[in-house]
Amino acid sequence: MHFQPVIAQLVADAVEKIRINPGNFADGRKDFEEKVYETEDDYIQEREYLFDAMLPLVEKCKSLNRAMRIGTNHGSLSSRVLSFYGDTPRGMVESAIEFADICRSQDYHNFVFSMKASNPLVMVQSYRLLAAEQYRLGWDYPLHLGVTEAGEGEDGRMKSAVGIGTLLADGLGDTIRVSLTEDPEFEYEPCNRLAEIADSRLAKNEDAKKRQEAVKTYVDTRDITSYKRRHGDLPAAKEGDAVDVSGFLHKDGAVIAEVSPEMLSAENSQYLYQQLGCKTAVGMPFKDIATVDSIFMREVPSSDDTAARTALRRLIEVSMGVVVPAEVLEKDPVPNAVALMELEDALEKNGELPEGAIRLAVTVHGDESDETLAKIKDLNPAMIFLKVSPDLSQLHASRRVFEILKKEGITTGIVHHYQTDTDDSNELAL
Repeated sequence: MHFQPVIAQLVADAVEKIRINPGNFADGRKDFEEKVYETEDDYIQEREYLFDAMLPLVEKCKSLNRAMRIGTNHGSLSSRVLSFYGDTPRGMVESAIEFADICRSQDYHNFVFSMKASNPLVMVQSYRLLAAEQYRLGWDYPLHLGVTEAGEGEDGRMKSAVGIGTLLADGLGDTIRVSLTEDPEFEYEPCNRLAEIADSRLAKNEDAKKRQEAVKTYVDTRDITSYKRRHGDLPAAKEGDAVDVSGFLHKDGAVIAEVSPEMLSAENSQYLYQQLGCKTAVGMPFKDIATVDSIFMREVPSSDDTAARTALRRLIEVSMGVVVPAEVLEKDPVPNAVALMELEDALEKNGELPEGAIRLAVTVHGDESDETLAKIKDLNPAMIFLKVSPDLSQLHASRRVFEILKKEGITTGIVHHYQTDTDDSNELAL
């Protein structure tokens, strides 16, 4: 119920559960004077107003055994919270906690929390902060997960998966809703699928438990109360480089597309440039902000396929990385390609590159020893492909690898290499 505490009490007579938004339930109209709070005590003094507005509803819900959702929304924080905490996840959490304090003061515990935002990164940080705060306080109230106004189509499903899926993988969340700007019946399928994926990966699933236990022991040092991206270095230039290798990855997240030799043929190359997001001029490709950073090829065109080799060379010349398994390059060299090796093989060969290759990339599977992963620093690869073994938990094995790399000061860019059995776009979006 928004803005009208009195109406909320009337609604509580008729329904089993109501939702209030702390941002506009009592002070969302921003009627009181805008001010800057010098101290936390000054901020807390305003709570008396909230208590008086909230108390009648709490008493009614308790007497009628009604449930309540304290649902904070990132886009509608009160002016009071904005004045003290700013437009932050911390402000969302504190706003919900003080309303929960009012409920608890009346021995009313039939409520759940939600921390919704249209930005899934803000949403994830808010829920993690709330979970940490509940742990500190000794609370264990349920969490309802959702991304507000996620959108439609693939975008809406991907945003929901990033937000809801991340938290479910952490073991957080009791109920979920996927909010799409589509007819309501289309929300059920992705919502149900996210729940199924989460259930299949939690320890209560015997297969998932085995995969988790198969991951080598590691210490998790992540600060879950803050959201900070890992810093990954771009490939560094070396004297004598024929191409700009720094463009093989992107500082804000790289995109790598798989390409087959047939796609480089004379009749297909222009279409391929378009599919890779390249601008073209007189048939020549150029990189743009939306262009794929690198391509991955399991096979390469034969050396006598002039048209395909020319198309490949043009992509490399505009700083697009071409990543190819080292054993393929040993048979058919590609000038200035990136040779991809298993970490163990790269260490055994001391990082020696096939003929013509400009840089090394290594594949790790998460089952390597700490000592083996630490040796990546000696190889100084351009990028690391993280392809977790199917016998391991994807989440826990990945976090272990990141922890070891952080400990060893290895800041090489990492590419998540994930293979799936489906080509369904909706399934892939989740």
